[in-house]
Amino acid sequence: MSRELKEKSIRWLLTGVAFVSLLSLACIMLFLFMEGLPLFADYPLWDFLTGHLWYPTSEPPEFGIFPLIMGSLAVTILASCIAVPLGIMTAAYLAEIAASRTRRIVKPFVELLAALPSVVIGFFGMVIVAPFLQDWFGADTGLNLLNAALMLAFMSVPTICSVAEDALFAVPRTLREASLALGATRWETLIRVVIPSALSGIGTAVMLGMSRAIGETMVVLMVAGGAAIIPLSIFDPVRPMPASIAAEMAEAPFRGDHYFALFATGIVLFLFTLLFNMLAFRIAEKHKQTGSSGL
Repeated sequence: MSRELKEKSIRWLLTGVAFVSLLSLACIMLFLFMEGLPLFADYPLWDFLTGHLWYPTSEPPEFGIFPLIMGSLAVTILASCIAVPLGIMTAAYLAEIAASRTRRIVKPFVELLAALPSVVIGFFGMVIVAPFLQDWFGADTGLNLLNAALMLAFMSVPTICSVAEDALFAVPRTLREASLALGATRWETLIRVVIPSALSGIGTAVMLGMSRAIGETMVVLMVAGGAAIIPLSIFDPVRPMPASIAAEMAEAPFRGDHYFALFATGIVLFLFTLLFNMLAFRIAEKHKQTGSSGL
């Protein structure tokens, strides 16, 4: 086989794999919309998005997912407030401060956190964190917004740290050396040169971490409390969209209104995740690095 034929074969193979991936995604999206949109033939879209009551088995049923949306956003935002600083600081330490031996020891442990099954993290939140929150903060229940945010932050830190560290490593060494040669301290070089140069990758890391948080199911199902209410405190129980879908899908009558409502909730969740990924792409493009520091 000639070299040109081999290259064409590899090109067609990779094109085929990419096409299959896109086709699979398109089929999933098509199925999601086909099963979710029929709800709006009988139930107004505005009431679905802004309704404050989620009683799918009452007569007549109420399918207001606004509390579920607010629960998802509250958990994601609070988890991000915890995970983003920890992830970026850990990445900066590993990339710029830690000795090579320390980095070889710490980095595998950080990445190992990403391999922990979500059900294990959920059990940790139920057995350890929930009683702690009740005993130390006097919360009515330990299964609440704060517990869910802590567990999701724990899951998001490895993603944020890994991507942000790669972005920091991609910054050319010449920029660091030039900054130090001009009299800047190591800290000033990190804050004013390295991090701004890696802002594209760091922004992507943050958005990927938030996407991980908003789409997580098992942890929020176990530790968020399961109450479909709008949270007014970090100690209130909540019911994010993934938890509601996972908890109720098995009990929903096939192709009934409840079934369609859960798929419609999945559409909203999909759009939120798509938005986060589009923001990550937009941030990466806006702050695109130049030269050898580009990601």
